[in-house]
Amino acid sequence: MVDVLADEISRFVRAVGPEPDETLAEMDRFAEEQGFPHVGPEVGAFLRFVSRLSDAERIFEFGSGYGYSAYWFADALPADGSGEIVLTEVDEDELEQAREYMAAGGYDSLARYELGDAVETAERYDGPFDVVLIDIQKHQYEDAFEAIRSKVPVGGVIVADNAISASVIEFENLLDMVEATQAGDDAARRVIEAESNEHTRGIADYLDRVSADPAFETVVIPLGEGIAMSYRVE
Repeated sequence: MVDVLADEISRFVRAVGPEPDETLAEMDRFAEEQGFPHVGPEVGAFLRFVSRLSDAERIFEFGSGYGYSAYWFADALPADGSGEIVLTEVDEDELEQAREYMAAGGYDSLARYELGDAVETAERYDGPFDVVLIDIQKHQYEDAFEAIRSKVPVGGVIVADNAISASVIEFENLLDMVEATQAGDDAARRVIEAESNEHTRGIADYLDRVSADPAFETVVIPLGEGIAMSYRVE
């Protein structure tokens, strides 16, 4: 997966946006040094902005990794400490790292840390959740939406990461597959089929699902690897 914006535009967006604090800067360095995928400061700032616009009091994350997006979110929760953010992660070490970073920022009391499958965790929780982030295995996106949609109130928002990069890969693979089939190149077609996997198809299925849901209005925003934002209208 790659960022959908050119480097110079990404730098401009980052320069205009809020400055990451010391802990976020450390988290960014960790991601760069370890090659750890994260949404990055442009998307992180946007997530926090959306949460402020929504007056978010409760946030749910499908896939929290080492806590990067949760850290951005947490600063938008009520100043009186009454808010809540649920972090989910299947990797115990990453979840513990998220706990450490959240504590470093003073957000530990707002967080609930759930080890295990994010979709199963969502099914156990009662709503409402004002903002939801979906950033797990791509073939689970649609399941995540089904698990949480009824718990998002009117005015709430569901954000899905990787909306553009995965979709572009899937579309290009489909075009290449058609050309290979027309040319009778079975070897090339098999290679393309291997590249077109459940992850890229999962994003396409998710976008089809949310776009067809009359309760949500969905737009795709070219930040990071592309984010789909679905606003509950009814």
